[in-house]
Amino acid sequence: MGMAEIKAVIDADTHWLSWDDIHEVIGNAKTGRRSKYEIAAIESAIYLTVKELKPMTVRQLFYQLVSRKVIDKTEAEYKQTVVRLLSNMRRAGQIPFSWIADGTRWQRKPDTHRNLSAALNEMHRYYRRQLWAEQPNYVEIWLEKDALSGVLYDVTSEYDVPLMVTRGYPSLSFLSNAAEQIAEIRKPTHLFYFGDFDPSGVDIPRKVERDLREFSGDADIAFEVVAVKPWQIDAYGLQTRPTKTTDSRAKNFGSESVEVDAIHPDQLRTIARNCIEQLIDPEILEGTRLVESAERDSLKEFIAGWGGAYGQ
Repeated sequence: MGMAEIKAVIDADTHWLSWDDIHEVIGNAKTGRRSKYEIAAIESAIYLTVKELKPMTVRQLFYQLVSRKVIDKTEAEYKQTVVRLLSNMRRAGQIPFSWIADGTRWQRKPDTHRNLSAALNEMHRYYRRQLWAEQPNYVEIWLEKDALSGVLYDVTSEYDVPLMVTRGYPSLSFLSNAAEQIAEIRKPTHLFYFGDFDPSGVDIPRKVERDLREFSGDADIAFEVVAVKPWQIDAYGLQTRPTKTTDSRAKNFGSESVEVDAIHPDQLRTIARNCIEQLIDPEILEGTRLVESAERDSLKEFIAGWGGAYGQ
């Protein structure tokens, strides 16, 4: 469509613009305050991007809009354009809240049930057999940023893999507890780490690996940083940002840094999936799932026979 037709569509407010129309509006934008048509084009880009890549974080959305040449790569665009417009669109019901990942735990409460029947039904609904109990290896995914946990959880939960979020530099208590669990498993343990490529981001996994090895005794640990790695910056065309000079570790680091958020959400999930699947014995996995299915059926029969509670 030409600009006149695009403006008519925006004025009618009947549907989101296509990517071609979005770039037509952005390409004809003038300097200065954005017009309502430019804002509408950015909102369409936000909607289409989040719908395609959900769940994703706000920071990931920012990097995707930069890559797609919708906005400039500045913190002002992140805060005043992406955060502001996305918040407005979520409040207006244009973007479901569930499409944006947020690792913040909003409630702490013991699991309780209305009655015993409800408890039994929930047990059947959520019962899963431990996937790694019979596997020759054990796997964990480690992640620097809590906000991204919602992006990777669909993959880690599918394979019963712990998702360990450090929130920057983790505490000694966190690392000690994690190491104790690894030591108790007594099988080769593979840890895959996702974090920023910046002065602190490359130092955090060094500390994590060092302390886990120290606290876990003679545990067999293989530790690997899988994102962000230097080669991925060019290979994936990742957006960079200036290295923070306020970071005490910045002296010997380069001028450009890369946040793990800059990696395409689907690419992040693919990396995590590949890390996990390479260490799974498929025959053992098939057997585990067959037993799980049979046990779930047995549980359903027990609940029904116990008092006709199933489904209530």
